[in-house]
Amino acid sequence: MMSVPKRSPIALAVLALLAEAPMHPYRMQALIAERGKDEVINVSQRASLYNTIDRLGRDGLVRVRETIREGHRPERSVYEITAEGREAAAAWMGEMLSAPRREYPEFPAALAHLPLLEPASAAEYLRIRRAALGADVERLSAGISAVEDTIPRLFLLDAELNLQVNRTELAWLDGLIDDLTTGAMTWSRESLQGFAHKLETPKDLESRKPEDHEL
Repeated sequence: MMSVPKRSPIALAVLALLAEAPMHPYRMQALIAERGKDEVINVSQRASLYNTIDRLGRDGLVRVRETIREGHRPERSVYEITAEGREAAAAWMGEMLSAPRREYPEFPAALAHLPLLEPASAAEYLRIRRAALGADVERLSAGISAVEDTIPRLFLLDAELNLQVNRTELAWLDGLIDDLTTGAMTWSRESLQGFAHKLETPKDLESRKPEDHEL
């Protein structure tokens, strides 16, 4: 069996586009944006796209088909997918669709350390997030509604998932903000220190310096 090269969302996007037709990187970036796939694939930095294409080339998954010049523009390399690239794309799809993966996004990491803030500050930041997320929900919903009669659902599944995930988070945020506002969830430095002491084991106490006990 062939060794499957390292995958990434942007690498999969490149292979998927080249499976449609040979094209140059600028066209790839434009199509990703035109089709709204920049919601799930970060191509804001063209350098990352070029670096990905270079890696795929070294792995033998894509190759230069031709070099063209349009008017006075610099020469552009047109790439095409190889047979190995098609096999790798199929293998990546199987892995990415079937196996959940821990992706470690920033928001859950911040929630894990919410006690660093005062409850009122945490609630205010979450309200700001809630407003931005609400705008995203409206935008995604309007975007889907605008094209669902002309574009098959098959090509809107990523937008559907984003919309559903955002709606779920929005409802969850509403409950959390309400708990912080009403005081149903609250904390203080003293309560956190008391909780930390309850979790200490005899070994933890033995390892603490004398000055730590005075805090």
